[in-house]
Amino acid sequence: GEGGLMGITVHPRYPQQPYVYVMYTYRDGGALYNKVERYEDQGRTAGFDRVIVDRVPGARFHNGGRIAFGPDGMLYITAGENFRAELAQDLDSLGGKILRLTPDGEVPEDNPFDGSPVYTYGHRNPQGLAWHPETADLFSSEHGPSGEFGLRGHDMVNVIRKGENYGWPRVVGEGNDPEYQDPLVLWKRTTPPAGMAFWEGRLYLASLRARTLLRIDLSRSGDGYDVRSIERLFNDGSENLYGRLRAVAVGPDGALYVGTSNRDGRGNPTEGDDRILRIRLR
Repeated sequence: GEGGLMGITVHPRYPQQPYVYVMYTYRDGGALYNKVERYEDQGRTAGFDRVIVDRVPGARFHNGGRIAFGPDGMLYITAGENFRAELAQDLDSLGGKILRLTPDGEVPEDNPFDGSPVYTYGHRNPQGLAWHPETADLFSSEHGPSGEFGLRGHDMVNVIRKGENYGWPRVVGEGNDPEYQDPLVLWKRTTPPAGMAFWEGRLYLASLRARTLLRIDLSRSGDGYDVRSIERLFNDGSENLYGRLRAVAVGPDGALYVGTSNRDGRGNPTEGDDRILRIRLR
């Protein structure tokens, strides 16, 4: 929504570097934008430190909004195209992109486009970010169309390769065109994914409208991946246990934490919502 906080993360060397990063939507005049700011953790309060990136196109929906540090120590930011599909192919726009910046908000020298925070483009509404624990490859979940061009579904998981074009809106789902990267996983039926994390060797992905936690078992295939199996947890098709699921993270205790999203205006909250679930393998 307007003025909504979306992403939050801490510096890779926190608390020695006592910085907290937040991404949120704000209104300036008649337009909505997204920005990432850095705050210093001062114990009971946080003091504004600096703007990391600003004027990322914003909207009521489709803001992307995940921020996370990769194993390379860089900050990755997902930015949606706000239902303005052409922005995703425009390298001068920050919409429909995955962005990469240093912890101080500088453009890394090894970014693919000179002087630009853009890391990959051609995205509609990228959501989750997760790095493979062995290869350090970046994976991202992404929402497919919800009516544009008469299309629905086509939600996906992508392996993110520096400088590549993921096709939106020229390609929806798989294009089998060498100019564009095809997804690793494609759901033709609406399965909008949100946050995700690798845990105990598998990729766990929260889904909103499908009201399930997806568990994806991957195997390595050359320099890519094959999908061995996809399971749906907490939802047997007739009953779902926890409703819409949005956030997934691995805790320092080794457990998996999952956040529900039933009070976001699109869910059916039950008593006790929203919840954070803690999951351990037996």
